[in-house]
Amino acid sequence: MKHNFGAGPCILPKEVFQEAAQAVIDFNNTGLSILEISHRSKDFEAVISETERLVRELLNVPQGYSILFLQGGASTQFAMVPLNLLPEGGKAAYFDTGVWATKAAKEAKKIGQVEVVASSSDRNYTYIPKNITVPSDAAYFHYTTNNTIYGTEVFDIPQSAVPVVADMSSDILSREINVADYGLIYAGAQKNMGPAGVTLVIVKDELLGKTGRTLPSIFDYDSHIKGGSMYNTPPVYSIYVSMLNLRWLKAKGGISVIEQENIVKARTLYDEIDRNSLFKGTAEVEDRSRMNVTFVMNNPELEGAFLDLAKERGHIGLKGHRSVGGFRASIYNALSISSVNALVDTMQEFEEKYK
Repeated sequence: MKHNFGAGPCILPKEVFQEAAQAVIDFNNTGLSILEISHRSKDFEAVISETERLVRELLNVPQGYSILFLQGGASTQFAMVPLNLLPEGGKAAYFDTGVWATKAAKEAKKIGQVEVVASSSDRNYTYIPKNITVPSDAAYFHYTTNNTIYGTEVFDIPQSAVPVVADMSSDILSREINVADYGLIYAGAQKNMGPAGVTLVIVKDELLGKTGRTLPSIFDYDSHIKGGSMYNTPPVYSIYVSMLNLRWLKAKGGISVIEQENIVKARTLYDEIDRNSLFKGTAEVEDRSRMNVTFVMNNPELEGAFLDLAKERGHIGLKGHRSVGGFRASIYNALSISSVNALVDTMQEFEEKYK
C-alpha cells in the first residue's frame, strides 16, 4: 500500500478517483468523455452550478460574495488581487511568512506600493510573528494562511481595520473559517479541493470596481463574475473532480468533521516527532501546521537511510523542500489516519535500529 505524503498535487479519496476515471470514459451516460463535452452544455452547467453551491454551503459563504473558478493557479492571483483591489497611488499591506507570501508581495510591488508589516525571514520562516500592526490607510491586508514549505500555519486572523485577503491554497476546506472576516480568499485547488488546474476565488462584491484602473478583461474579476466563471473556457475536468471531492467532504459531515480528523492526524505525528530521539520538528510548536508537518534528523547523516526505509514501507513524498531539507509529511484532508499511523510505525522502527 502506498501512503502519499506529497505536498501537491493532492491526494484525493479513492471513490473520487474512481468516479472521475469513469467520467473520462463516459460522463453521465452521455456517451461522451468529460474531457470532450462542451463547457456550454447543460451537463457542464450543472457541474459548475453544483460546485459553486457546495463551496457556498461548506464554507457558509454569505450573500454579497461571488465564487469563481479560474485558471493560472495562486500565482496568477498574486497579480490579480492588486490589479483589482489596489487603487492607483494606493498602498497594500503584506505579511511575509514564507516563499509564497514573498512572491505575492513581489508581484504586488509591480502594480503599486507595498508595505511589509512583519516577516519571519530572520529565522527561516519557522514561526509566525505576533501582534502585528496593519496600517489603516492600506487598501487591503494580504497574508498566507498556511506555509507548505516551512510547516507553519496562521490560526488567528491578524487584527486589521482594512479588508483582509488570504491565500488559503494549502489549508482551504481543512478547518472552519468565517468567510465574512475576509474581503477576498483565493486557493489553488491542488491541496484539499481537487486536482491542479483550477483556482477558487471568493470575493466580496462591494470591493470591486474602485481602483480607477482599466484592466484587460481576463484579469478583471468582474468579467469572470458576469461570465459565471466562463468568460473563457474553464478547466472543465478540474472543476468536475473538485465537485466530486466536495460531495465527498459534505457526505463525511462537512468541515467541522474533517477539522477534527485533521487535528488528530497532526497531533499523532507531532507527538511522535517530539517523543522520538532521532527526530525534531522545525516549526515553533504554537505555529505548527496541521497540513504540512516539517521535521529533521538530529543526525543529518541518517536522513538518507530513513528515506530508504520509508520508501520500502510505501511512504511517498516525504523529502523536504529543497530550500529547507529534512522531511515534510503533508497530511491533507483525504490522507487517512491509518497512513499517519503507518508513518509513526516506520519512525519507531527506525529508532529501534539507530538509537
